[in-house]
Amino acid sequence: MMDPTPSNKNTNVRPCSMAKQLVPDELWMVIDPLLPPKPNGGRPRVPNRTALARIIYVLKSGIPWGMVPKELGFGSGVTCWRRLRDWQKA
Repeated sequence: MMDPTPSNKNTNVRPCSMAKQLVPDELWMVIDPLLPPKPNGGRPRVPNRTALARIIYVLKSGIPWGMVPKELGFGSGVTCWRRLRDWQKA
């Protein structure tokens, strides 16, 4: 089992295995402090690093949000699109 990312202390949600490939540790250490805090309450969230990995995957490949294979473990395309929207507003 993989360790949760620093911004995700919920052990029920695992980061995707591809997140570290698309978002190396050095890059994540720069980006993580810049992200807004997660909102209180609600459902367990996709870890920020996993969401960012999907965002990078979509931007690099040009594939539509909803067509990213679920086998990659990135979570819902809508979730990651909303996370990008929220980050842009913050």
